[in-house]
Amino acid sequence: MVINMKLNKVHHVAIIVSNYEKSKHFYVDLLGFEVIRENYRQERGDYKLDLKLGDMELELFGIPGSPKRPSYPEACGLRHLAFKVEKIEEVIKELNGLGIETEPVRTDTFTGKKMTFFADPDGLPLELHE
Repeated sequence: MVINMKLNKVHHVAIIVSNYEKSKHFYVDLLGFEVIRENYRQERGDYKLDLKLGDMELELFGIPGSPKRPSYPEACGLRHLAFKVEKIEEVIKELNGLGIETEPVRTDTFTGKKMTFFADPDGLPLELHE
């Protein structure tokens, strides 16, 4: 059997947030993502915000009453979202200046590259990877 689907890149990553305005502020005002589209879906009573992330999109869904994300011990599903950066120390300094705490920098044992984690308003782990 030959598989020829040509899945060659990620189009978007979707995140459900507990507080739409707080998460919009975090991703747009603090992290600097550009808004592509913002829609209120009356039939669902939720918000959908599409953000530009390089040549892909990050979707935020503000869905009232969504259950909290299981964290530790880690549950099946999205473990974290990693952003590639050029100079990790500069990005960390900028995040810290905005009041966003980061973990100490460590080296990825598989790639040998510097990395660290921080969290979004719902505790979703976000990684910086050099």
